[in-house]
Amino acid sequence: MRVPQRIAITGSSGLIGSALVGHLKSEGHTVQRLVRRTPIAADEIAWDPQTGFVDLSALEGVDAVIHLAGAGVGDKRWTKKYKSEILNSRLLGTTTIANAVASVKPQVFISASAIGWYGESGNRAVIESDRVGDDFLATICREWEAAADLAGDVRTVKLRTGLVLDPTGGALGKMLPLFRLGFGGKLGNGKQWWSWITLHDVVRAIDFALVEKISGPINLTSPNPVTNQEFTAALARALHRPAVFPAPAIALKIALGGFSSEVLGSKRVIPQALHDAKFTWNYPHITEALTALVQE
Repeated sequence: MRVPQRIAITGSSGLIGSALVGHLKSEGHTVQRLVRRTPIAADEIAWDPQTGFVDLSALEGVDAVIHLAGAGVGDKRWTKKYKSEILNSRLLGTTTIANAVASVKPQVFISASAIGWYGESGNRAVIESDRVGDDFLATICREWEAAADLAGDVRTVKLRTGLVLDPTGGALGKMLPLFRLGFGGKLGNGKQWWSWITLHDVVRAIDFALVEKISGPINLTSPNPVTNQEFTAALARALHRPAVFPAPAIALKIALGGFSSEVLGSKRVIPQALHDAKFTWNYPHITEALTALVQE
């Protein structure tokens, strides 16, 4: 039986954050949400990444801090302004929270990152010890993870999260309407690797990291990445629809701009750290995962 903990979370209203808050509360933990406004509820703590402010008195005594906040990389076209927003939201936010963590010293600090760390990996499988890539998102992740190190000697876990699957949001949420109408298909040539994980297993893995004495980067992905063609075929099968309308690479580049490099790029990521720590996935295979997720 686990001892109930007091856990502070940024990004609590996002896809992962909202699911995580619900899970932790159901397990008997006390969750306090860091908000960028004047708190209006007893479970809220004020912070402002722009000025570096955190209400340390309210944060004092927490057992864990989980930092998930940051501008979505796929939310808008990658203009010069939005690319700056992506970087600053991660760098300023993580610096602010990590400094607060170094001050109040919880048992563990869990900070978001992404598999964008590895850049383009093609068909080569990568694990946590592989070097950082050299594209835009890899640069973001390098700065992001370096800021988390400001937490000092507090046990720090960096979540290199892959493609999170849930019908309520993210990439799957955007793809489902088209596939349900029978207009789905592979993206580009379909040969690019997609490293995915269900939202259900993301929440379980974060909870696992709270308890287990792991630290450093962990790849938050399924142990079985698939190609985009395999992914879209599995989604079509789960929906009992065809997948005969591929989206040409040029059309994606026009529609998505710079973010198309992430859709068309290949990252074959293996979650070695979670495997070594004996974490078990409830949905390790794409067919079973998508079948469970799209049941109507």
